[in-house]
Amino acid sequence: MLCSLRTWRMEDAKALAKTISNKRVQDNLRDGIPYPYTVKDGEEFIASMLSADEDTTYAFAITTGGRVVGSISVVRCGNIHFRTAELGYYIGEEYWGKGIGTDAIKQICRYIFEETDIIRIFAEPFSYNIPSCRALEKAGFQLEGTLRKNAVKNGKILDMKMYALVKEND
Repeated sequence: MLCSLRTWRMEDAKALAKTISNKRVQDNLRDGIPYPYTVKDGEEFIASMLSADEDTTYAFAITTGGRVVGSISVVRCGNIHFRTAELGYYIGEEYWGKGIGTDAIKQICRYIFEETDIIRIFAEPFSYNIPSCRALEKAGFQLEGTLRKNAVKNGKILDMKMYALVKEND
């Protein structure tokens, strides 16, 4: 394994703030995340993850060499989609291209399929984020299509890709 997933700890807030304050990392995330991202923002995020409903939010710090290098979560959808969940993740820029994202994706999907009743996990990276698309593909996700003009980020109208991994034998 290139990385480990573990529960967030309050002392992770400083590393979290450093990673998310990188504009190149934020450019690949959804809006609503403060910039620059402070230690206080990190503490608030960690507190919300630690108090989240354990049957709907599965959130972990990605670590390597004992250092927090990113975040990964799976959030259950509602209504008729209650056995479907959305995957979200990011890795600090200095760790890009090392296989850590793919490894983390494989680990969390294995955990979700073994420990919950979720049968479908999807992710929606921006189309231009080829490394994220490749990480999903290497983790076994299949491209289901392009969501045309699906988002506005940094003033630009963007396409997004729809990837999914489904639990077999269910």
